[in-house]
Formats: sequence, structure tokens, C-alpha cells
Amino acid sequence: MAEPNAVILAEGTRRLLGNLFELEDLGPQEVKGIQGSIRAWVALRPSSVEGRFEALHADALTELIGRQEELELLLRRWSKAKTGQGQVVLLSGEPGIGKSRLTAAVIERLAVEPHTRLRYFCSAHHQDSALQPIIAQLERAAGFEREDTPEAKLEKLAALLAPAAPPPEDGALLAELLLLPTEGRFPPLSLAPQEKKEKTFDALLRQLEGLVRQHPVLMILEDAHWSDPSSRELFDHVVDRVRGLAILLVITFRLEYAPPWVGQVYVATLTLNRLDRAEGVALVRRIAGSKDLPDEIVAEIVERTDGVPLFVEELTKLALESGANDDSASFVARVPHPALAIPATLHASLMARLDRIGTWAKEIAQIGATIGRDFSYELLAAVANCSDADLRAALDQLADAGLVVRRGTPPQATYLFKHALVQDTAYATLLRKPRQDLHARVARALVEQFPERVEAWPELLARHCAEAGAIDEAAVYWGKAAQLAIRRSAMVEARTQLTRALSLLGILPETPEWSRLKLDLQVALGGTLIATRGWAAPETGSAFARALELCERLGDTSQLLPALYGQYVFHLVRAELGASHEVAQRALGAARRTHDAAALVIGHRSVGISLIHLGKLDAAREHLEQAIGHYDPVTHRDLAFRYAYDPLVACKGYLASLTLTQMGYLDQALRRIDEAIAYAETLSHRPSTAFALLHACYCHFFRRDERLLRQRAEALTAECAKQGFAFWLAGGGIYAGWSKVEGGDVEAGLEQLRDGIARWRAAEAALLMPMHLVVLAEACLRVGQANAALAAVTEALACIDRSEERVFDAQVHWCYGNVLLAQADRNAAEAEGSYRHALEIARGQNARLLELRAASSLARLWRDQGKHSKARELLAPVYGWFTEGFDTLELKEAKTLLDELA
Repeated sequence: MAEPNAVILAEGTRRLLGNLFELEDLGPQEVKGIQGSIRAWVALRPSSVEGRFEALHADALTELIGRQEELELLLRRWSKAKTGQGQVVLLSGEPGIGKSRLTAAVIERLAVEPHTRLRYFCSAHHQDSALQPIIAQLERAAGFEREDTPEAKLEKLAALLAPAAPPPEDGALLAELLLLPTEGRFPPLSLAPQEKKEKTFDALLRQLEGLVRQHPVLMILEDAHWSDPSSRELFDHVVDRVRGLAILLVITFRLEYAPPWVGQVYVATLTLNRLDRAEGVALVRRIAGSKDLPDEIVAEIVERTDGVPLFVEELTKLALESGANDDSASFVARVPHPALAIPATLHASLMARLDRIGTWAKEIAQIGATIGRDFSYELLAAVANCSDADLRAALDQLADAGLVVRRGTPPQATYLFKHALVQDTAYATLLRKPRQDLHARVARALVEQFPERVEAWPELLARHCAEAGAIDEAAVYWGKAAQLAIRRSAMVEARTQLTRALSLLGILPETPEWSRLKLDLQVALGGTLIATRGWAAPETGSAFARALELCERLGDTSQLLPALYGQYVFHLVRAELGASHEVAQRALGAARRTHDAAALVIGHRSVGISLIHLGKLDAAREHLEQAIGHYDPVTHRDLAFRYAYDPLVACKGYLASLTLTQMGYLDQALRRIDEAIAYAETLSHRPSTAFALLHACYCHFFRRDERLLRQRAEALTAECAKQGFAFWLAGGGIYAGWSKVEGGDVEAGLEQLRDGIARWRAAEAALLMPMHLVVLAEACLRVGQANAALAAVTEALACIDRSEERVFDAQVHWCYGNVLLAQADRNAAEAEGSYRHALEIARGQNARLLELRAASSLARLWRDQGKHSKARELLAPVYGWFTEGFDTLELKEAKTLLDELA
């Protein structure tokens, strides 16, 4: 390939990285030449494609005083990473200590090496903006411009992704992440929010791997202490994936942040300490350059700044600026030492420098600080309300003073405060009323001139409205931000935004309009609390209780069912069955009044499930069958996304596991659970699949089918681990552990089983706990740990005594009889009493399988006591009732016992 023309190449490169030249002033052929040169240059030097304010520390290497050892460590890690042994460096230090300067020095040193650079910038104002650093990096890398149409942005995104040759779904996921329309360009997505989030993460990781195949990658995550929860979650995956790739990942953060990535052999921690006296003097002299600062001034600067590089730099510049009108290189020597009035703190130093730049430039700095750490010329101009010449002059003054860094040329320029402390200081100089007015002007400019930014980041407008005192508008936009976060399955961020919105609405007078908005937000908050804290968390119950209260006060029926459902499940998971059943009946009553089929599905489902746990199996079966009858697969598919999991899957799962199986309809139960799993798969709704698999575990445990139970438990734990379903993962662990014990892997099985129970408790879930403890007791009995089995079943008895959950009473008392017989004193009389009690409960609940189980155990006990006739008279009619399920272990053993007794 011929070498590109040097002039054109340089000009094109600057346009690409710094926007320093206007291509619009060139002819079409020159533009084409520049574009071609840029493409050729990028192909040869991919490391410079990613650029954001690279001039921030353009001389970082030459001014890197006292950091050579740390720099060499980073470069050694880079050398190792290039061989495919990925490295992570956690770089920490206090504000102003030089973290960004050190990363900039690394960038300078690697400039001559072919590599790809990815930089992610976290911001104090975006801590609740899901994936903001990732979205901003994608937009920069794709080269999005404000004037681009959505179609043009899609083209740029496709070009960005093309080298990695991703599947079409990746393009659709990332386009949706960037809020771009995908119709006609990418295949449609029909995914639950959590599944969409996981697949988006996978798409981003595939893109990263595609880049690594071309060149080693330097990744830098700046200011991780300000990262949003979703970005931290993504970087959890990135850190895991780095190990086997040619990647050096550097993560910077302040000392108060505790990164979750420590402990791996490929993860190094590096803390920057303050400069010593000699290093401080060297830095002062380096910054002063040809200016002759007296030794006593240098000494006082070093003493006052206490080894903080940013403070050293700012105080030195302040001292130099104090003689700005003197042409002599030794001006400071002629200024009386006390007259310099050297500030005692970094904040005071920055305040003094802002005061020295002039009133107008300081005002522009204040406006910029109100907008944020970085701000565009266009937004600043819309707020500043001044001439273009005056604005440019003020910004040039700030840039020349080293307080802000410019990228590009106005009006396309973007500015960045040199350090977050500079922004904080400029903002702190504003009095309360001017500050409010500025926020109001920024908010108005965003709405009127930057609607696309408001659509993408409504939380930015919410913040400005709140600071401006526009409480009503702030609440509305926090609510919109929360809805956007929920779409991205960023439930932690959504919860924070909803809490803020509701807090602001509490300030406003009670009106029907605000009360309805509060109701919508309150129901949404309940949903985010389910995802982040669990169904049984007290705050989840409180959120739905407040939503119900608002529904009743407003007479609003639109949110009544979701509010009732949330309150119903809250009580259900806590095993507060009386309260749960009462709320379920209210939901069914409301559904019957509206004759709405979807509401009837949810109402019958809720009543049926609460009746199961109350031990009323016949009535429960009737309600679940009615719910199934009302369900329309075409119109009700979206119910899965509104009510955690699909109601048809839930009804068939509960029918199979805790109803038909216990009632003795063993083959029908198998068909129902298979139908539930198959239908969940057709929905591509992972929570519904996990729910069906968990109930399959219950079903196979009751049937004593260790082989099928092991398969379902393994599938469930794999699904839950992949999707992050902690609650169902706990349930899967219990039954996976039991199947391991049955298979002979005793130690690992008991550990997994106990861990699953501990996780279930951690979710504050009391529901099903007696059954889970029976699983533990039976596993302990299987391996001869009679005392451990006794402890587990004794706790299960205590659970049923203090709980309203009755469905497992027969199972617990039957298990207690088994444990008593396994003790050294073999208390047969008390064991017989437990079996009789279990038999009585099972008959009362029409639980034929549990009746057979208790009858078989009691018959064995009587057989051992020589009471063969009595044993046969007990067992024969119970076994004779069964018309299906004869291939199950329970019925086979009962038949063998009957033959023996004959």
C-alpha cells in the first residue's frame, strides 16, 4: 500500500481525534482523500481510534514526578497481557493524587504500539444512569454526531460492530441499548428485561473478544467509585473474561471505594501515595519552567500542599499568575513573600485561581460546572445567553489557565474540567438563588434544544429540575428515568430513581394528578424491590401496602391487581397464609367484577396457590384448573413480564408438584410438569423456565425419582447461575444437594443442600421451609447422621407450629417418625404416634401419596412387631385406591410390602 500523503494524513487524523480542522471547508475530493487516509491510518494504528480529551495530560510522561515505579509496574503488566495472559490493575488514591495522570502516561508510552484503547468515564452525576460509561463509549467509538439521523447512527453502529462479525441479535441488542430503532434493520427482540440485559452483556463481551483478535486491548475504567450498579455488574464479567485474553484493564478509584475484583492472581492492586519533599520540589520546578521561583516560595508550596500533586500544580500556577503582568522571569523574587497569601487548602487554591481569571470567565466556569464535569459548547451557549465571541473568549481563557480541556472546535466542541475538584469548586462559588436559576436555564435548554438527550438520559433533566426547585417536573422525569432503567433490567438504579421521585411527590400538595402518578411509581417501586430485595423483604411489603392504600383512596382500578398481587406474594413467601389468602380473594373478587380474563387468570391462580399452602388441595385444584381455562396463549403471553413469571406455567407447576402428586395422580402430575417446562421454553422467558424447573424438582422429590430430580436440579442451577436468579438458585441447590447425597457424593451434597437452605433463609422466605428441612433430614438419615436428622426435623416441626402453612404437615410428622426409629433408643411408640398423626393429616387433606407413605411406614413398624394382619388391613385399601403411577418407587415398595404381609 502506498504511504498516505503526510499533510492529508495529519489533517485527517486531527479531524478524527481532536476536531481541530473543519472538513466542511475542503472540497469533495479532498474530503474523500482525508477519509481514506484516516481509514488507512486507523488500520495501521488502531490505538488512537478511541479519544476523549486526550490532551487532558498531554505532557503526562514528562511531568510524572515520583511515579516511575508505578508506571513500570503497569507496563510490565501490559507486556504480560499482550501474550494472552490478561491482567487487571486496581489503581486507587485520594482525589488529586494523579491516577488519571498515570493512566495518561501509560497511554503515551504505548502510543507507538499497535493496540486498541477503550476508555470508560464514570461521573458523579451518572451514578444511577444504567450503563452510562458503556453507552457513551459506544457512541464515541461509532462517531455519533448530534445531527445524525437514527438511520445514520444505525449505519455507524453496524460499521463499528462489523469487524467482530457478531450475530444479528447483537446488533439489535446494542441498537436498543442506544435507543435506536431496529425495525427493518435487525431481527425483533422478545426478551424479558433480565434476559435482555444478560444477552446485551454477552454481545458487549463478544465485541471485546473481536477487538482482541485484531490487536491487544488497553481498557481503562476511570473513577469506578462513581460507577452505576449495572456497569459494575458488566465489569464483573469483563474481569472474569480478561484472564484468557490479550487485555490490560486498569480501573481507577478513590480510597473509600471497595472494589469487588480483588483476590485473583491476575488482579494487582496499586495505591498511589503522596509525593515526598524532593518530589514535590521537582514538580514545582517542572511546572514553573523558566520562571524563577525563590526557594522560600517553593518550600512553602511544598509544605502547604502536603504531597498532593494536583494541589502542588494549582498552587504553583497561582503563584506564577500573581505576577502575570511582569515580563521578568524573576518577577516572584520582587513580590514580598507574605503578599502571595498562599492558600492553605486545595479548595482555597482553586477558588483563588477562579477569582483571578476574571468575572466573565468565572461565570462561564460556573455555568459549565452546573451542567456537569463535561459540557458541550452548544448547551453552554444555549444557557449563557451571550455573544459567540464573548463565550469563545471566556472558554479560551479557562483552557489557557488549564482549568478546562477542549476537544474539537466550537460550535462542535466539548469541554472537560481538568479535575472533578475544579468543577466542585466552581459550583461551590454559586449562591443559592443564582444556582437555582442556572439549573432552571439548563433544564429549559435541554427540553427546548436537546430533546434527544432528555430521551436518552431523563435523570439529567430530573436533577436540574430538582435543583431548580421544579419539584413536579423532577418527579416526572425521575419516573421516566426509572422506566428506562427497568427496560434495561437495571433494577437497582430504577429503585433509586423511583424512591427519589416518590420523595419529591411527598412534598407536593395532594391532588388527584399527583396521587395517580404516585400510585404508578409506587407499584413500579414494588417491582424493583422484588428484583433487588426479594418478595419477602419488609420494604417490598410496605411498597405494595402503600400502593393498595392509594388505589382505595383514588378508587383507581387500573393498578389494583398489580398492587394486590404484590401484597399477596409478599405474605405468601413469608408463609403468612391467612393474610395471603385474604388478599388473593380480594384480587379474585375484583377480577370477577370486571369480567377481565387476564384478571381472572391471576385471581384464580393466586387463590389456588394460597389454598395449596393452607393444605386445601381439592379446592386449590379447582381454582388452578379455572385459571388454566381462562388463559389465552395469544393475548396473555405478556402476563409473564408483568407478574414475574407466566401464570399458566405457575398453575401447571403447582398442580404437578404440590397438588396432583400429593393427591396421588402421579402420571397426570408428570404430564403437567412437562407441559409447564415446554410452554416456558416457547415463551423464551427465563424466570418462567426457572420456576417450572424448581417445581419439577418438588414433583420428582415427592415421587422419589432421583434420576429425573438430578437432571432437573442440574438444569435449574445452571439456568439460575446464568441468569442471576438467586432465590431460585437457592431452591435448586437444595434438591441438587439431595440428589448428590442419593448418588453417593455425600460431603458435597450435604454442603450444597445446607447452603441452599441458608440462601433461602437469607431471602427472608419462610414458605416451603418445612419441606426443605425434611429434605435435609432425609439426606442426613441416608448417610447415618441421625442426630443431624433429628435437629433438622425438630426445626421443621417448630416451623409448622408457628406457621400457617399446612401442606407439609403430614410429610414432617412422617419424617419425624423415621428419625425417631433411627435414634439409638429407637422410640417405637412415639414413632407410631407420628405415623398415625401423619396418616390422619394426609387423609384430611386428601393427600393420597402422603397417606400411602405414612401407611407403609406404620405397616412396616407393625410387621416388625409381628402384627402382619393389622399391617395389611391398614395398607391394602390405601394402595388399592391408586390407578396410576405404579412405576414409582413408593408404589413398588408398597406392593412388595403387601406381598410380604400376605
